[in-house]
Amino acid sequence: MWWYLHTMAKEKVTLTLESELLAEFRRHVDARSLSAAVETALEDRVRHLRHFAAVDEWLAEMEAEDGPISEEAKAWADAVFDRRDAKVAAYEAERRAAREAAGRAG
Repeated sequence: MWWYLHTMAKEKVTLTLESELLAEFRRHVDARSLSAAVETALEDRVRHLRHFAAVDEWLAEMEAEDGPISEEAKAWADAVFDRRDAKVAAYEAERRAAREAAGRAG
């Protein structure tokens, strides 16, 4: 019974999604349940949104205390995020290629 007390309430919803996007999502996730895969994706997105909101708040505090952020600092931050995005894209391409190769072998 302890598990029941620690589970979150679920809500059934109906979504209208672009067919190609949904098909691609299904190809990329290794989940038996579309609901579980969408829930995981939403959890990840909400975690990112919370993080971005905290960063925005932190930057606003820094600007209030120290003045505007320099263009040099903004360019550095952009470069950091560009490198991160490139790593994520490479990782996703690797996973996609591995799944496709496994599908051809099977």
